[in-house]
Amino acid sequence: MMNYTPHAGAKVADILALENIRRQLIRLEDTIIFLVIERAQFAHNPKIYEQGAFTEEMGFEGSWLDWFLLETERTCAKARRYTSPDEHPFTPIEQLPRPIIKPQTYPALLHEPAAKHPSVNVNHRILDFYVNHLVPGITEVPPGSPRRSANGSVSNPINPLDDGNYGSAATRDVEALQAISRRIHFGMFVSESKFLAAPHDFIPHILANPPNTEALAGLITKPEVEAKLLIRLANKARVYGCEMDADGRVIPIPDQELGLRGKIDVDQIVRLYRDWVIPLTKDVEVDYLVHRLDGVPQEQIDKWMAGAKVNGKYGTV
Repeated sequence: MMNYTPHAGAKVADILALENIRRQLIRLEDTIIFLVIERAQFAHNPKIYEQGAFTEEMGFEGSWLDWFLLETERTCAKARRYTSPDEHPFTPIEQLPRPIIKPQTYPALLHEPAAKHPSVNVNHRILDFYVNHLVPGITEVPPGSPRRSANGSVSNPINPLDDGNYGSAATRDVEALQAISRRIHFGMFVSESKFLAAPHDFIPHILANPPNTEALAGLITKPEVEAKLLIRLANKARVYGCEMDADGRVIPIPDQELGLRGKIDVDQIVRLYRDWVIPLTKDVEVDYLVHRLDGVPQEQIDKWMAGAKVNGKYGTV
């Protein structure tokens, strides 16, 4: 929760520096990979995602995961987690309790009308791809391969998709979902940083009718950076998924066998980012920019557009 803020007196420009943001995104890569590996230790357990499957036990109409998210986020809300601009609960904020401790005062890092616009929050899409694509992929049981549970024992041989570890699996689900959500919504900070560096580049596309979302995406997208990211993720997944012998030496494991040995399929990590994290982050970044001028006085917009040129570049106002 805002752990990328260096100290209480940090300047907004320093916090929003792309290099500072990049460091946080790389740290989140590590967190997400480890959490996905942890979730992969358990079976799919599709029952925990079924609406009403545990209504009799807990009097809750949603799924076991929905209930777990709600109860976890209620506690987090009391601890003021969602007063932080880089945290977004899956539970509607109006259904969560107020903090029981005094909220911290953060510098104004984001343009509030854009950051709080409903279209910028994509948690419902994150939950959908996580439940329907990521979990089935990382817990898939190859033909003829026993599914092993977290303690190393062979899971239910009658139904290898269900090992009965509903509480443990849901705990890992919540942790992974919250980390993935934070990573994707961090895109708002990227957009704000790039907008402030050259507002005149973005403003015409924002004011177009309708807003030129393709042009806005082009201003924030770097295909070469995305390509390097996927390579880095694959390498990290190999390292984090490796095993060591009693002497601490790495035991080489082919990529295709990482999942079979209770770790993670490297391709699943790459696919997670390539097919979901990167596209959804881009949607968040663009939607934030579309609403970046909401409530901004025309005088300020004119100043941004008429900013004095310095060394061929416009300075920010």
